Amino acid sequence: MDAMDVRTFRASTMHEALAIVRKELGPDAAILRTREIRVRRWFGLLPGRAEIEITASANVNVPSRLPPDSVPINGINREPVVETGLSLERTAAETRALVMRSGAFHPEVQHRLENMEQMLRTLCRRNGSSVPYDWPEYLFKVYTDLIDADLREEDARELLERVRSESARDRADEPMLIKARLARILESELASTQPIRITPSRCRVCALVGPTGVGKTTTIAKLAANFRLRENRRVALITVDTYRIAAVEQLRTYADIIDLPMHVVSTPREMRDAVKDFTGFDLVLIDTAGRSPKDEIKIRELRTLLNEAHADEIHLVLSSVASAKTLSQTLEHFKTVGPTALVLTKLDEAPSFGGLLPILRSGGLPVSYLTNGQNVPDDIEVAQPTRLARLILGMDKVLRDA
Repeated sequence: MDAMDVRTFRASTMHEALAIVRKELGPDAAILRTREIRVRRWFGLLPGRAEIEITASANVNVPSRLPPDSVPINGINREPVVETGLSLERTAAETRALVMRSGAFHPEVQHRLENMEQMLRTLCRRNGSSVPYDWPEYLFKVYTDLIDADLREEDARELLERVRSESARDRADEPMLIKARLARILESELASTQPIRITPSRCRVCALVGPTGVGKTTTIAKLAANFRLRENRRVALITVDTYRIAAVEQLRTYADIIDLPMHVVSTPREMRDAVKDFTGFDLVLIDTAGRSPKDEIKIRELRTLLNEAHADEIHLVLSSVASAKTLSQTLEHFKTVGPTALVLTKLDEAPSFGGLLPILRSGGLPVSYLTNGQNVPDDIEVAQPTRLARLILGMDKVLRDA
C-alpha cells in the first residue's frame, strides 16, 4: 500500500476528528485506526491535554484495524503494537475474531489473548479511555454515526451501552436494528405535549418567549393562520415586541392578511387591558420581544407583563441551530418566566439535531411544536416523541426548500 494513501488527523474530540476526516477525505473514507494520545508540554517533560488521533484513507478499505501479521498464530509469538485509545481497546476482540477465523486457536494463543485482554483493561482504566475496549464493529459504526449526528460522546456511549446489554441476549448486531432500539429508548424519555387546545366558551391565552432571532413572530403567524383559516377559530394578537425595528409592522402585516385584530402593548396595565378586550375570542396569542438570556432585567420585565396577561401557556422558542450549551443556558435564564413547553424552530437550517438531546432529556419541559421554514401557515408540525427521537439519531431528515 502506498504511504500516500493514508493520512492521520488529530482533534480534541471524536466528533471533531471525524468531521475533519470527512471534510478532507470524503464521506466514504475508511477509518484504519483510532486512538487517544497525550500531547506533552515543555519539551516533553509535562503531560498535556488528551487528543483523538484518527488514521484514515480515502481509497483503502480494510476489514479490521489490526494488521494480520500482528496476530499470534500457531504459537508464534509476535508482540502487538500497544497504544492507548480505541484501537488499543479493540485489539483483543479483533485478534480473537481473526484467530477463530484462521482455525488455529492453539492453547498458547488462548493464554496470550487472556493476558492481552487483562493488559488492555488496565491500560484503558489508567488512561481514562472513553470507549469500552471490547466494543464490536457494528457498535463502533453506530457510535460514529451518533457522533456525526452531533450527540455528545458521553451520551452516545451511555445509550449504546444500554442497547448492548439487550443485544447480548438476542444477538441483534445490525446497525439499523441498534438504531431502532435507540429510537425506542429515546421515545420513552422525550416528552411532548398536546398542541394548543381551544376550550368552548373560554378564551385561551398563549405567549411565546425566547431570545432574539429564534422565529417567535413567524411561529405566532403560523399558529394564528392555522387556527383562524383551518379551524375557523376567533383569534386575536397582542405584541410587546416594541424594541426590534419593524417587528410590530411584521406582525401587523400578518394580522391584516389573516384578518385578525391586534393590540400593541408596552406596560403591564396595557397588557391587562388588551387581554380584557379580547375576552370573547377563542385564542389570544402574545408575541414578545426577544430577550438576551443574560439580560436579567429585561427578563424580569417580561415576567411582569406575562403575569398581567394570566397566560394559560408560555412556550419557550429555541432555535435548533443553537449549540447544546446555548440551549441549556437559555432555558436556565428563562425559567423565571414560567415556560410550560418548548417550540423548536429552524429545523431546516440545522445540519443535525443531536445537540438537542441534553435539553430534551433533562430540561424538564415537553416540546409542543416543530418548525422547519418560513412559509405561513405551513412549515409547522405538532411535536411527537417518535419524530424527535428519529431526528436526534439522524434517522429522519427535514425537507428543505429548494
